[in-house]
Amino acid sequence: MAAGVNIDWVTSTRYLGVYFESSVRFKCSFSKNEAEFYRSFNAIFGKIGRCASKEVVFALIKTKCLPVLLYGTKVCPTNAADLQSMQFTINRVIIKLFGTMSQNYYQEVRNYFGINTVKELIHNRFQKFRISYGAADNYICRLIFAKC
Repeated sequence: MAAGVNIDWVTSTRYLGVYFESSVRFKCSFSKNEAEFYRSFNAIFGKIGRCASKEVVFALIKTKCLPVLLYGTKVCPTNAADLQSMQFTINRVIIKLFGTMSQNYYQEVRNYFGINTVKELIHNRFQKFRISYGAADNYICRLIFAKC
């Protein structure tokens, strides 16, 4: 109880679109991101999927869908299971566009259309985030990122 109000015990909570889970360590959930990614992809694919070229579809995936999938990964830690699940999400989209294929072809398709692995995408996003806050005018922000 805080200030006369009962505080509910929950296993996850949402703050600024990021879902935090109760755990021994700081942990975020990306399952909602994956659901929103599928929703945005299906909206795009439903409108133009069959009549647009694969290049156009992948350009839209990169600009409209991947940011939804990767939202919050700049500041939330990801483990191997999170990375694998998000990578599988992208591979499912490739399957929908090209049909089932072997693992080697997923990498070739991603390379051709300029989509890195999820691990590389998250690393690149974090580096940009770190650089932008490292150059911030706020002394506290610079100090925090110097310690990281």
